[in-house]
Amino acid sequence: MSTTTAGQPLLAAQELYKAYGSTTALCGASVELHAGEILAVTGPSGSGKSSLLHCMAGIVRPDQGSVLYREERLDHAPEERLSELRRTEFAVVFQFGQLIPELTSLDNVSLPLILSGTNRRAAQEQARTWLERFGVLGRAEARPGELSGGQAQRVALARALVTGPKVVFADEPTGALDSLAGERVMTELTKVARELRAAVLLVTHEATVAAYADREIRLADGRTTRLEVSA
Repeated sequence: MSTTTAGQPLLAAQELYKAYGSTTALCGASVELHAGEILAVTGPSGSGKSSLLHCMAGIVRPDQGSVLYREERLDHAPEERLSELRRTEFAVVFQFGQLIPELTSLDNVSLPLILSGTNRRAAQEQARTWLERFGVLGRAEARPGELSGGQAQRVALARALVTGPKVVFADEPTGALDSLAGERVMTELTKVARELRAAVLLVTHEATVAAYADREIRLADGRTTRLEVSA
């Protein structure tokens, strides 16, 4: 359990509204995430969970409200700044991993480092360390289509964490996995996040996944409905 929930939040969303055409995704949702904390956002399908994550990660802009990262307004930031944050301080893990199919596991994990200016050899050395940490070093030369679902998601986690991010956004990271693979992914994600002192915003509809978090926020109809403290 994290004890870092007091003081100024690392990332905060205030009164977010977001609509896609005639469909309202967020309707006044507010969330605070502290350094070193794992926060689960739960709720039924269509409640606005992924939209909240996308707004807080700077992937989409809210129609109204604010997103502050270390007191910097991300909802007003230029795309170049948002891209920079996603290369360096933010990491996003999606349900299906979204690995680049033409690249090997090693190259997929190396890529964020190379894009940030690390030379290829050093990037691959770091990537091998992370693949080993997640138990998939033996699949370093395999391409995504040659991996099982659990292997692919662990490669995606290695890619997300290789840069040492401050915030990890995990959008249904076990949604495409069986229960055993999902448990391993969550165990590894939470363990490494604790070691990195990274904050994790975890979107899930599964109670067993939410149980890994320090706190749980539930959404319904785009609104934050209650805050729970995990046992």
